[in-house]
Amino acid sequence: MQFHLNGFQPGDPEIADPAERIQASGAAGAVPDEVDVLIVGCGPAGLTLAAQLAQFPEIKTCIVEQKPGRLLVGQADGIACRTMEMFHAFGFSERILKEACWVNETTFWKPDERTPGKIVRSGRVQDVEDGLSEFPHVILNQARIHDGFLDIMRKSPARLEPHYSRRLLDLEIEPGAGPADHAVTVRLERVDAGNEGKVETIRARYVVGCDGARSTVRKSIGRELHGDSANHAWGVMDVLAVTDFPDIRFKALIQSAKDGSLLIIPREGGYMVRLYVELAKLDVGERIANRNITAEDVIAKAQRILKPHTLEVKEIAWWSVYEIGQRLTDRFDDVPEAEIASRLPRIFIAGDACHTHSPKAGQGMNVSMQDAFNLGWKLAAVLREQCAPSLLHSYSVERQAVAKELIDFDREWSGILASAAKAGGADAARTQDYFVKHGRYTAGTATHYRPSVLTGATSHQHLAQGFVIGTRFHSAPVIRLADGKPVHLGHAAQADARFRIYAFSGAEDPAGAGSAIRDLCGFLAEARESPIRRHTPVGADIDSVIDLRAVFQQDHRELAVEAMPALLLPRKGRYGLIDYEKMFCPDLKNGHDVFAMRGIDRKAGCMVVVRPDQYVATVLPLDDFIALAAYFDGFMLQVN
Repeated sequence: MQFHLNGFQPGDPEIADPAERIQASGAAGAVPDEVDVLIVGCGPAGLTLAAQLAQFPEIKTCIVEQKPGRLLVGQADGIACRTMEMFHAFGFSERILKEACWVNETTFWKPDERTPGKIVRSGRVQDVEDGLSEFPHVILNQARIHDGFLDIMRKSPARLEPHYSRRLLDLEIEPGAGPADHAVTVRLERVDAGNEGKVETIRARYVVGCDGARSTVRKSIGRELHGDSANHAWGVMDVLAVTDFPDIRFKALIQSAKDGSLLIIPREGGYMVRLYVELAKLDVGERIANRNITAEDVIAKAQRILKPHTLEVKEIAWWSVYEIGQRLTDRFDDVPEAEIASRLPRIFIAGDACHTHSPKAGQGMNVSMQDAFNLGWKLAAVLREQCAPSLLHSYSVERQAVAKELIDFDREWSGILASAAKAGGADAARTQDYFVKHGRYTAGTATHYRPSVLTGATSHQHLAQGFVIGTRFHSAPVIRLADGKPVHLGHAAQADARFRIYAFSGAEDPAGAGSAIRDLCGFLAEARESPIRRHTPVGADIDSVIDLRAVFQQDHRELAVEAMPALLLPRKGRYGLIDYEKMFCPDLKNGHDVFAMRGIDRKAGCMVVVRPDQYVATVLPLDDFIALAAYFDGFMLQVN
């Protein structure tokens, strides 16, 4: 998909008239007096959380932003494979895939040994390892990611729109309030024309600060960012340019002999590129603003690094300069470590509000959205009275550990990219080796949650070696039994806050009397201890809280859908219509056997329980009903 040929234009490129590309966004009038969740900030984290909560009209959500309207240009652009998996759960991955630039290979350039003032290509690698994800690593303007979430929010059951031009003044928690109370009082100042200085007050049960590195929410709960001070300056710009550099449409890492490093990122539309340009080492305590760096300075530095190749910039769509510094807060909520056992969290922070790092690993926006995806389903579960509020402690525990790993990775990677400024100069071989070795970090698939009430022990991991407990559920191609359609197993998961149980059948006929799948369905449908019966409200669809899916070993033509257990053909909705999309078989025709691909024990089969944020919660034998019930009883409330 090509666009931006005659100049950069923000908005939807499929709309021919640029004047009509920018859809109106924003709620009119004052903010509500009371809400369940107030989200501060319309960045990637805030919009991910808002899009998740907007699926539940019974949850009253409000999102506010200090800026006057939606983002149109600039900021982050890298979308990891794992993030694309999440976008599919929200329902807009296809739109992203069509519009974005796909990163297929990465090239590496170093100083020419014979003429060090010139650069030569030193290597080329596949950007993402084979089989890591069904989705590619892609590049797209952050503004278009925002547009995707805003569209989901607008079409959701809650029909949620942001309230722009609101600056957070302060917030206060009412001491001794109960979990159901609107215990957080927030004051907002309007900064829009005609309403300047007006103060609005809103009471919330929970507040989430997604308000960036200078977060007012973080400061209000006494949290601080700790870590390395910024000591290196980089420039970033999105440009339409003419160049004879041959790898301009590849992701390219360039290390020069004397002028530092340059990272080239091809952008959507086929013509625009992003340049990350190493500028200067900063003195202790110095800020980049003191250098008065101009766009022309950034371009000139890029031109020197690219020699002997030329670069003629025709248009700058957006540019900025920034300082590298890796910083992290000790907790992502308002509860002091010493009070965890006696106090429940009311205020949370996500994204740049609690961790900052360089853009070099392409993880800032991605990790921020994963923060919100982790928190969103937990808030929904508590507010819908499916889980006790103590579940919310797990957000800080899980995501702070992930952020720390990212900070450590980013610190080393940024140092490698800036190695030309160090004694001995650049080491192109080390750069390429490190990139390949840590590819799962940049793909967003390296997250591994530790054992907890939500993440089980590894006692039965041998039954499904490819679904590692604590990591994201790694999808695989399958055939849907009812209609023979090739699909991806992981695409059964939507951003709807439901748990999934994937039951992989043993070698026997799953429709036969006494098969493990039939016994499991009987337990889940009828037993008093069944987590489906215990945790699904009366009158709700049988799969509204826990969604059972079955995967069989046989070819789909060998099985009769009508012979399968009733729980796999559930009747739902006001008319009791049958859901035929619960059962799958291996895609044997195309050589995709999910049992072999994911190391499933063919004789015994197993259950793989998956959390609403698509992470593997536990692996259990098909007949371990006691352990299955105990897992859900560990954090869910009994409603029946």
